Amino acid sequence: MSSHLFTPLKVGPLTLKNRLTMAPLYLGYADLGGTVSPALLAHYRLMAASGVALVVVENATVDFESGSGSPRTLRADSDAHLEGLKRLAETIKEAGALACLQINHAGRFAHAAEPLAPSAVETFGRIPRALTIDEMKRIAECFAAAAGRVAKAGFDMVELHGGTGYLLAEFLSPHTNRREDAYGGSLENRQRFPLEVLAAVKETVGRFPVGCRLLVDEWLDDGLKPEESTRFARDLEAAGIAYISAMGGTYESFGRPEIVARSRQAGYMLALSAAVKECVQVPVIAAGRLATGSVCENALAEKKADLIGLARVLWADPDWPRKVADGREDEIVHCNPDCGDACMQMVMKGRPALCVSWPTEKMKAWKAKFAGGETP
Repeated sequence: MSSHLFTPLKVGPLTLKNRLTMAPLYLGYADLGGTVSPALLAHYRLMAASGVALVVVENATVDFESGSGSPRTLRADSDAHLEGLKRLAETIKEAGALACLQINHAGRFAHAAEPLAPSAVETFGRIPRALTIDEMKRIAECFAAAAGRVAKAGFDMVELHGGTGYLLAEFLSPHTNRREDAYGGSLENRQRFPLEVLAAVKETVGRFPVGCRLLVDEWLDDGLKPEESTRFARDLEAAGIAYISAMGGTYESFGRPEIVARSRQAGYMLALSAAVKECVQVPVIAAGRLATGSVCENALAEKKADLIGLARVLWADPDWPRKVADGREDEIVHCNPDCGDACMQMVMKGRPALCVSWPTEKMKAWKAKFAGGETP
């Protein structure tokens, strides 16, 4: 169908069969305590069988005590979770896609009694504690150890989560990094810790490909802007990053009326991936309501991205790639921008998410099976 979407692309030593990837999407399908559940395996089996070339599994914590985003966030912080991660990688690869796991420390957004952050900047009524240098070194070691487990579990790649306002992005951001030491102030200083984490990870995993989810624009007046994030992207490339997955916004900006309105528009983050792509040679993944084949094809043709990241688009309709390839786009079940972000509301309340765009029978079956502890 397409001259770009269904052509292969090399990412590091790997060849992706087409330009479609599943972008990380947290849905709360892991068991409480962050273990791999039957529901999670069933979900990723379906996503991998959709026809995308690469599935990037949503964030797994590198430190459960201080850095987990929720009780249902996956864990890569101990060998006790290695077998579950192996089953997850096998499930994805057996269904036909390459497998990547995103690793993360949630920083000021962590589900912890005392959140940690670069600086003590108030966040939704809570004030995190500023990290010490020794704590930062320990967290970098946690990232490296988690990446080692990702490789050992059989994944094809690992992705550092530098988006959504989590810890690595917090160091980059002038909004959240008010430090007065070697890790604060200038961009060179603010990017020091994320680059140290990347170096520690690469030292552990060697030639194993390491990508990065990059917060290009916080959409906050005093936040990180493309002028600085694209400079950081160049330094990531120089440090050996395999790809960059571009995104915008944090939990502090997602709810702003102008951002809500913008997020209803097709391809609303394409300007961010385009800005990064102008600065680097490594593959760049775009995201943000890339809901039709024509929008995706144009993004690639206009060199605004090298790869397409589908998240809720693919979750709403796992047959999206086949329908686009076959010219059956009129049959696609689309993520509904008027649903009030129902799936996000569910996970924010600690409940596994479902898509309100699903056909009624599928939704009923999902509810019944998940409630009974079976796979959806």
